[in-house]
Order: sequence, then C-alpha cells, then structure tokens
Amino acid sequence: MDVRGKTFLVSGGASGLGEATVRRLVKEGARAVIADLNQERGVGLAEELGEAVRFSLTDVTQEESVRAAIGIAVDTFGALNGAVSCAGIGTPGKVLGKEGPHSLEVFSKVIQVNLIGTFNVLRLSAEAMTRNDIDDGGERGAIVNTASIAAFEGQIGQVAYAASKGGIVGLTLPSARELARYGIRVVTLAPGLFDTPLMAGLPEKARISLGEQVPFPSRLGRPEEYADLVLHVFENRMINGEVIRLDGALRMAPR
Repeated sequence: MDVRGKTFLVSGGASGLGEATVRRLVKEGARAVIADLNQERGVGLAEELGEAVRFSLTDVTQEESVRAAIGIAVDTFGALNGAVSCAGIGTPGKVLGKEGPHSLEVFSKVIQVNLIGTFNVLRLSAEAMTRNDIDDGGERGAIVNTASIAAFEGQIGQVAYAASKGGIVGLTLPSARELARYGIRVVTLAPGLFDTPLMAGLPEKARISLGEQVPFPSRLGRPEEYADLVLHVFENRMINGEVIRLDGALRMAPR
C-alpha cells in the first residue's frame, strides 16, 4: 500500500505509540483520524498537523463511538484504508495479592479496553474497508493491532494485561485468514519496553535501569521506531497474519 493520500484511523492516537504513528503517516502524505478519549491532546495534535488530521472523541469499547470515528474518516476523506489500534491500559495486580484475590472488576476492565476494544476497531474498520475499490495489488485495506511481549512472557502482577495482549495475538491469524477474501490484511505488533507516557512517570534512574535490560540496543524503544514498523507493514503486502516482536531481543523475567 502506498500510504500517500490514504486515510488511517489510529485509536489511542493522541499520545505515545499512537501519536508517533499519526505523525509518521502524515509525514508520508497520509491522512489520519485520531480516535482517543484525551480530547485536549487529540485536538491539539490535530490542530498542529493541519488539514490532513481530524480528532474524534472515542471510547474503543463502544460500538457507536468507533462507528462515529470511522464516519469522520469516510465523510471527510472519502474512505478508510487502514487502522492502527494503540488504545490500551495496564492496571497491575496479582492473582492473589496482599488484599486478597485480583479484582474481577479491574481484570474485566483491562480485557474490555485492550482486547475487546481492539476487536471492536478491527471488525468495524474491516466493514468500512470492504467498500473500498481493490487497488493494483488486490488490496482494500490493512489493520495493525498492538499486543506486547507480555503476551508471551507476562510478569508477576501482569495477569490481566498479559491475558488481554495474548488475546490480541490469538485473534490475529484467524482474522487475517477470514479477511483475506476481501483483500484486507491483519498484523499485530508486540512491542517491548518503550518510552511512552507510562514510562515517563518513572524516575530517570528507573527508566535507565529498565532500558539496560534490553540486550541491544540497551535502552527503551522510541515511539518513532514503532511508527516506522507500522509504516513498513502497510507498505509490505506480504506481511499478513503475523505477530512481530519489536523488543531488542528482550525476554522478560518473572518479575
């Protein structure tokens, strides 16, 4: 896919990995709809990047909210060609903590936002993409999900987060196989330790220590590096139904 002139929905696009993705797509000549609950940051980013970007106040767990964001893409720019799911939360908790069993409410919330929210964006974006004309390569669109290496090596205290990201890994291949008939690809990226707003809240010493756990390069990943891979996935049609780790060869220890 040549992203120039194409339109992309980016959930969680107001900050972190999503913001970097929006910036990179626009830099390459694409248009974007930022779907996020952070209205202040989202509107600010849209105003900064100009006419190629719109903001939609979006709760990824709600069907009508995601439909509204997709509607902005189609009504404003004519079509939806790609979607990137970056919206997510990471509330920690042990199965059996000092205060008793893991909160079922917290576990359900993490699953709802991370897994069900990702599927909600995937299913509704795919529906919109089926209305696109097939391009010269037989493609109508592509969808990129965001999992985590926690899907494979979840640490103690990450049971909800790891379960939600493992679900995203699990839905990748069957979705890609099903949507192949429409010329729509589905790919999942599994980042390791990245310098996102979540990490920014840690003391500098702690951030450096975390980065040093990465074999090479021994630092936190940069959101721009995630965005680089998103762009390559959109451009390389042979990448489909795959989960790609982006972690500097890091394998997480139990804690």
